[in-house]
Amino acid sequence: MIALSHPQSSAHAVRAARPSRILNAGRTAMARNIERYEVPGRGAALIAVREGDQLSLTNSEGMQTVELIGLDPSGKSLPSIFEYLPHGKPRGLIDLLSHPFDDSLARFARTLKRRDVNLDECLALRMFGNASPAGDTVVLCAQFDGFVIVATPAPIMQIDAHNTASPVIVTIDRAHHHDTYSFALPDPLADPTLDLRIHAATARAYEIRAGDYIQILDVDGRQCTDFQCFDARKLDRGLQNPLDVTTTRTLMGHAYPMPGLHGKYYDQDMDPLVEVIQDTCGRHDAFAMACASKYYDDIGYPGHVNCTDNFNGALAGHGVDPRPGWMAINFFFNTGIDDHGVMYADQPWSRPGDYVLLRAMTDLVCVSSACPDDTTAANGWKPTDIHIRAYDSTEKFTHAVAWRPTAEAEAKMTKQTAFHPRFGELTRNFVDYKGFWLAHEYTGFGMIEEYYACREKAVVIDLSALRKFEITGPDSETLMQHCLTRNVKKLGIGQVVYSAMCYPHGGMIDDGTLLRLGQDNFRWICGDDYSGVWLREQAAKLGLHVLIRSSTAQMHNIAVQGPKSRDILRDVIWTPPHQPKLDEVGWFKFTIGRIGDAKGAPVVVSRTGYTGELGYEVWCHPKDALTVFDAIWDAGEPHGLTPMGLAALDMVRIEAGLIFADYEFSDQTDPFEAGIGFTVPLKSKEDDFIGRDALIRRKDHPSHKLVGIEIDGNVAASHGDCVHIGRAQIGVVTSAMRSPILGKNIALARIDIAHADIGTDVEIGKLDGHMMRLPAKVTAFPHYDPEKTKPRS
Repeated sequence: MIALSHPQSSAHAVRAARPSRILNAGRTAMARNIERYEVPGRGAALIAVREGDQLSLTNSEGMQTVELIGLDPSGKSLPSIFEYLPHGKPRGLIDLLSHPFDDSLARFARTLKRRDVNLDECLALRMFGNASPAGDTVVLCAQFDGFVIVATPAPIMQIDAHNTASPVIVTIDRAHHHDTYSFALPDPLADPTLDLRIHAATARAYEIRAGDYIQILDVDGRQCTDFQCFDARKLDRGLQNPLDVTTTRTLMGHAYPMPGLHGKYYDQDMDPLVEVIQDTCGRHDAFAMACASKYYDDIGYPGHVNCTDNFNGALAGHGVDPRPGWMAINFFFNTGIDDHGVMYADQPWSRPGDYVLLRAMTDLVCVSSACPDDTTAANGWKPTDIHIRAYDSTEKFTHAVAWRPTAEAEAKMTKQTAFHPRFGELTRNFVDYKGFWLAHEYTGFGMIEEYYACREKAVVIDLSALRKFEITGPDSETLMQHCLTRNVKKLGIGQVVYSAMCYPHGGMIDDGTLLRLGQDNFRWICGDDYSGVWLREQAAKLGLHVLIRSSTAQMHNIAVQGPKSRDILRDVIWTPPHQPKLDEVGWFKFTIGRIGDAKGAPVVVSRTGYTGELGYEVWCHPKDALTVFDAIWDAGEPHGLTPMGLAALDMVRIEAGLIFADYEFSDQTDPFEAGIGFTVPLKSKEDDFIGRDALIRRKDHPSHKLVGIEIDGNVAASHGDCVHIGRAQIGVVTSAMRSPILGKNIALARIDIAHADIGTDVEIGKLDGHMMRLPAKVTAFPHYDPEKTKPRS
């Protein structure tokens, strides 16, 4: 007889069941009764409240005044909506709305007018102010139902000062949140002409007039929705030509499937049906069909509700014949194709309130679904609702996509720079660059002509998308010395230094230039919003007395680059006696002056650039942008001044050996591997800084090096191409171009240190990296003007 051991005496411990640990970010990590709003500096928001709701207002960057105005449900002044006494008239908000510098304030003014809100009859509770530190928080409780206006007034920022306006975070803890299954919808973009809820696992058909807008919202986040439409006039004639994804891919130049959205969508007759205007998600499926009964049958769920059958039912009333499977745009469906050509899917990237805004190119019959798939991660395992809104064609919505500096951040839509009205007269070819529309190439000029203008004459470039941060306070130098690799203590007032910013493991966060405006006043100009987040986190860890405030929205800039740039700006820039004249501004120094004379628009002019040529950057407040541009453009006309887009800028920066984020550097590469080891003075900088120990180790034991490459032949290399010696891959091309002035194909590449010697023969892999190779040789870089004689001239 075999004795059975008791479970407690088993040699193996009994494992208890435990759930998966999933860390969500942003809105999806918040309780459903919590709402979060970000009111930008010099902005305002109107928020509905009910009795018992708690409002938390956080001065995220510090020194920002807030005006809080209570309204009853009819829009009349209700000063007692909070227990605190109001202070007086909302002078700050009234001043903001009387001089709106952007569309958001103009829309807010129209919202107040529609609700019959008279600010002259209102009283405001003033909070925070110039002495408010970063993170300062006030919690208030609503005493009555009504509305609250949260305004963030501030004076216009002076270009040589740091009085920037900064955002305020509003968090609402709802006391009467009864709907435990759904987040609150964001406010409409305008007055809707259609407000339609599509409940989970259903579909609805609806009609849209030509020119009207269709907003498709993901109510709770992580919910896919299929969209299909027909030309209503064709449908009246019995022509059932739906939106065709294959035709669309081909016409838009994306014949190979890829995640994302196309600019327009067409039917099989190649007639456009809808145009994409705005997208806050950024990740969608572009090649699959709406789910159908066969899909569920084949995976073991016969009879499962599906989008195709729902489409058939919704479209029957419009005379559309049923189909076994519908082609569709699959909004918020997170799919892709891996390196082996296999399609994969995962949870959607969409968050509560994310949306896509379309414009109807003709009268349409549309159908939308809330996908019922609860068998995979396609809807986060829990199908929820989709909401449809339509807006009249008379409304004006600019093209925009969402930008988030961190996963927790609120979405920011693409904006036009303050110089856009002038550059927009010269081209319609704009691309989104980190939340701003920047010109790619100019009509009537073109990439090659713009390139030669930079090398031989002068160009003007819109670089307003650069991120700017004002670093002030008694510990400002200590913070920057700790967070940057350069020795900030050696930086004098009026000087600029180029530096890397690293993580503790030595990988790069960002690169940028630091201007010293005063003993405790710095301006950090870089490429990524996360630089500011990182600086605030480090200041808090060290307990430093310093403010880090973004000034990106309040300081735009153009670069004037090329051999003629000094001659152009000499006639434009006036400087006071205590500031250097333009001719006296040395390389990596700046001056503060005005346009034309002592009464002109104020500017900061730095002798910096991203072209490898003599050049300057001119910084101004957005309100002065057109004045600044016109003066420089007029002065530049006799010198052949030409606009320059990002395509030509990429060419000149590669020739000059200037690095670019996510190409030459990332958080996995250190400054030595990125080719800017000169920014890490390990011997002369005695103070500790973030990443120092790791960078010492990495310098002593390098694994890769950034090198120049010259390619033998006219076939161009591309970013991401593999670099080989024999069968083994020893590196990767980071940037490449065909150099007009050098007459050869060149590249920058990160390769194994064992093969990084100048003169080493390598091969650039094309196709699969083996079937086609380009002979090449390792060279020094920069390829153009390696001694930097031109920018120093």
